[in-house]
Amino acid sequence: MSSGFTSVTMHNAIRNTEELHEPDPADRPRRERARAATIDEIKQTALALMRERGTVEVRFTDIARVMDMTPPALYRYFADRDELISALIHDAYQALGEAVAKARAEVPPDDIAAAFVAAGQAYRWWAHEEPQQFALILGMPLPDYAAPADGSTSEAAGRAMAQLSSLFVEALRAGRLGPPRIPDVHPAVEACARVKHERHEVDVGPAHFQAMLHAWAALHGFTSLEANGHFEWMDAEARDALFLGQLRLAAEAAGLPVPD
Repeated sequence: MSSGFTSVTMHNAIRNTEELHEPDPADRPRRERARAATIDEIKQTALALMRERGTVEVRFTDIARVMDMTPPALYRYFADRDELISALIHDAYQALGEAVAKARAEVPPDDIAAAFVAAGQAYRWWAHEEPQQFALILGMPLPDYAAPADGSTSEAAGRAMAQLSSLFVEALRAGRLGPPRIPDVHPAVEACARVKHERHEVDVGPAHFQAMLHAWAALHGFTSLEANGHFEWMDAEARDALFLGQLRLAAEAAGLPVPD
């Protein structure tokens, strides 16, 4: 699995929304469309089995049985389980990125506080609606799974999480990014920020790089607790209020405009 914000290419964050969309399937040749349809059916069957069982584990034999295929036939489409899992991880990040991008598009582009709330709410909503996909990309690592060497899952993570990280870039460029609550940066964290700057020409400094990670940790921490049922003792209205408070606290600590 990929590691969220630490995989983000922030320099290209704003244009990454456009990269979330795949080519039109109607433009593909007939044979390629048929193969793509089968691949999609395999992935959807795998997800359906995960949802049915409440797990992210999947076996080719189970998929083949549901699809009325032989397990060896699946290897014409995926080399092994890891390749299938990688495809599902890529799709999950794609779906998360699209959900956040859609939510951000519904608020005025210059309202950074509203965009932060919209992005956070979309992140939380998507985790609630797609618990298996959420667990697949942002839960516990899958046993014996090896991410692809080509970095495709990391790139997908970067495109998705750029919907959140770009808020810091936009606030900085608009002159609305204030000092973070914690200005001191440990040398090890500063080294990580420097690596990201060298690789991706990150626009924010080490203190805001750290603040960005703190904000994501706050958002993800609440979302994970809720997704795993730890706030079930509270009613929905109380959870909503608590989450909005968490977003305000995260924005204030990070130096972002604070939502009302």
